[in-house]
Amino acid sequence: MLRSLFSLLFVALLLIAQPAWAADLKLTSVTLAPCDASDPGSQPRDSNRQRSNITSLEGASCYVLSGNVSNPGRNSVVDTDVYARILDRSGEPVLQNRTRVGSIGDVLPGDHSFALRLAVPAGTPGPFEVKNPRARGFSAPVRSRAGDDEELLPLEQGVVQPGLEDEFS
Repeated sequence: MLRSLFSLLFVALLLIAQPAWAADLKLTSVTLAPCDASDPGSQPRDSNRQRSNITSLEGASCYVLSGNVSNPGRNSVVDTDVYARILDRSGEPVLQNRTRVGSIGDVLPGDHSFALRLAVPAGTPGPFEVKNPRARGFSAPVRSRAGDDEELLPLEQGVVQPGLEDEFS
């Protein structure tokens, strides 16, 4: 009797919980170009620049991966990640051991443009080739999200000290 009750409770929980199904989105017109000089991510080389006793890394160059993403569905796709193989002039992968290049967040139904900053190891021989670009998201949130009145995500709230959040706004 007790075993049947547990089985019934388990089945009821499975029926109540709504799964977050993965959705594949199509990417088109994907390009990789160096960041504009005015982009904060382009960080010009300056050997005298220091931040809190940490010198700026000179081992990476800023690039922007951009293109269009198409969501043919009727609902938004959330927590969308972008995947691609980026190859250098000799056909070697630019981002070793990974194809996830970043996140573009939520994608509303229809066609939209997107852009991601990437750190490419300095000295990597170009031109670069972007192969197999794709995006994948979910029908429901799979990560903790900030509330409407919160500016920081839950993990950021534990890192930022009180009073410093105004500096990041």
